Amino acid sequence: MIQKFIMTTATVSMLVFTGCSQTAPDLAGKNNVSDATQFGDDTVSIDENKYGNEAGAGSNFNSSSDGFQSIYFGFGDYGISSSMQERISTNANVANNASGSQVKIEGNCDEFGTDEYNYALGLKRANAVRDSIAAQGVSTSKMVIVSFGESNPVCNEPTDECYERNRRVDIRLAN
Repeated sequence: MIQKFIMTTATVSMLVFTGCSQTAPDLAGKNNVSDATQFGDDTVSIDENKYGNEAGAGSNFNSSSDGFQSIYFGFGDYGISSSMQERISTNANVANNASGSQVKIEGNCDEFGTDEYNYALGLKRANAVRDSIAAQGVSTSKMVIVSFGESNPVCNEPTDECYERNRRVDIRLAN
């Protein structure tokens, strides 16, 4: 009888303290704020027009190697903008000329968002670049993708320009 009481109490306690699980919404390609009026006066606002689909100041930098060029993305986005198409073409040419070498495509994010969200976003960015390069004739068997999420920043300053530099895909020859 006492064992049954303890088991029942433990089960009820687990249910009360764990609650119901929820699936996180897919926020890729969207801003995390749906209505700016829902917040108080102490919040930081983000100029959504500045972080659109076009890459900003980050696109002036290159953290890729071996002749490849980095591809930059807008805030929370994984679609390749028209301003990055020339870089995609350049990267496809370099990959085609790298006979016998694997091409490593590395997705990266800024520090905003959870670790899980940024890992997934980095993976989506790397996949988008791989697919774009493959569309230009490079075999997908020659490419390997990896996501670093926010763990591989090229800049650590709390500025918009720095955040833009971290929203990227780097490409290099795999060793």
